[in-house]
Amino acid sequence: MYTLGFDLGSSSVKAALVEVATGKVLARVTAPDHEMGMAVPEPGWAEQNPADWYAYAREATQQILAQTQVQSDQVKAIGIGYQMHGLVLVDEDHAVVRPSIIWCDGRAVSTGEASLNSIGAERCLGHCLNSPGNFTAAKLKWVADHEPENYRRARYAMLPGDYLALRLTGEATTTVTGLSEGVFWDFKENDLAHLVLNDMDLDAKKLPPRVPAVGRQGVLTTAAAADFGLAPGTVVGYRAGDQPNNALSLNVLEPGEVAATGGTSGVVYGVTDRLAFDPEQRVNSFAHINHTSGATRIGVLLCINGAGILHRWVREQVCGQDLSYGEMEALAAEVPAGSEGLSFLPFGNGPERMLGNRVVGAHLLGVDLNRHTRAHLVRAGLEGVAFAFVYGMKVMQKLGVDLSTIRVGNDNLFQSAVFAGTVSALTGATIEVHNTTGAVGAALAAGVSVGLSPDLSTALGRQEIVSSIQEAATEELAAAYAQWCNRLEKMLG
Repeated sequence: MYTLGFDLGSSSVKAALVEVATGKVLARVTAPDHEMGMAVPEPGWAEQNPADWYAYAREATQQILAQTQVQSDQVKAIGIGYQMHGLVLVDEDHAVVRPSIIWCDGRAVSTGEASLNSIGAERCLGHCLNSPGNFTAAKLKWVADHEPENYRRARYAMLPGDYLALRLTGEATTTVTGLSEGVFWDFKENDLAHLVLNDMDLDAKKLPPRVPAVGRQGVLTTAAAADFGLAPGTVVGYRAGDQPNNALSLNVLEPGEVAATGGTSGVVYGVTDRLAFDPEQRVNSFAHINHTSGATRIGVLLCINGAGILHRWVREQVCGQDLSYGEMEALAAEVPAGSEGLSFLPFGNGPERMLGNRVVGAHLLGVDLNRHTRAHLVRAGLEGVAFAFVYGMKVMQKLGVDLSTIRVGNDNLFQSAVFAGTVSALTGATIEVHNTTGAVGAALAAGVSVGLSPDLSTALGRQEIVSSIQEAATEELAAAYAQWCNRLEKMLG
């Protein structure tokens, strides 16, 4: 028996077909074969057409079925991972009211700040663990204020994954983890965040009914089944935003378990059994996939915008694109830990939440023209991003997140021994490299909903661990990190 998983991003839809009994991945597909379109009606805005997500999920599924020749009735369940914090509005007939305002759209920042000030930071954080910020609730309020006719027409306000599930099943639903990422959930009351809804004068009835993140959420309609080439009645059995889904894909479910990724931006996501929040809002806290009122499971999320993008910049602007990332790693290995006094602050990709949303910029500090070479710049870049991870992880530790083991996928910056070794040495963490993806994790989780796996731990526990990294800190590396922190603090004033 097989399950299908989707990872709905802002650039593409990834899909995977998995044999549940063995965990074997039969196929992985990405659609479209170019980057998905994004409209920018005003500077700082970002919108997408939700119908495109459905179309590319359909295209990816059709490709997978053609590649594998698996019969449609052998695909028993579907799981959905999706880009977080977006807003989709649909009317009574489930037609889209306006383009989706997606995660990177900044139009509602001031709206969220005004609501936080009105509610009071202590009260808002104590109940919701986050400020409304630029999350889905603030986006919905923006529509109510600036597009009242669209707000009036909207029957449901939902997240991107909710919309895809709606198109597949014909049922408008959402999850507690989804509501929490939109700052629509009150953890103290275990109910909708009426303090936010009332402050923003938003209608709670516009939020869809709740279903479990893992469980029977609906079944494929005849029309959707025909579109995708699947059997009518196939269960949609799992749904979560991309970061909780990435954590689930790495079998990060319980307190003390941590997931990380080092793509263009970097993320560390740790699970705690406390209703933990950062009063300074440098990290975010959301309901994890397995959170319940009786068993608290909160995902504490650190995001670093200046991560892999710095390594790519060094390759393109310093090394030249003819040099592979493997060759850059060899160059970095020639230089001692600490890069002989050279420090790279990697914060050149917009505001950094962990630095109070400051736009610090990227800075190369301590250059010695008689000593430092291209190899030093490569290593300093890798160490600079690693130091930024460690700096943010200290905030997570203060919130009670145990960082003894960090699980990562077998891709991006964690393929660098210099980068991964630096993070391990300075945090004391063992870094486990797993062979998985978000779409694979979503597929495996969906199997639980139809009884193909007894629980999530069993479903996700068959993953191959490609390697394990555990490094001890040296005096040189500790001194380099301390110097990097001092230089950052001076930059911050």
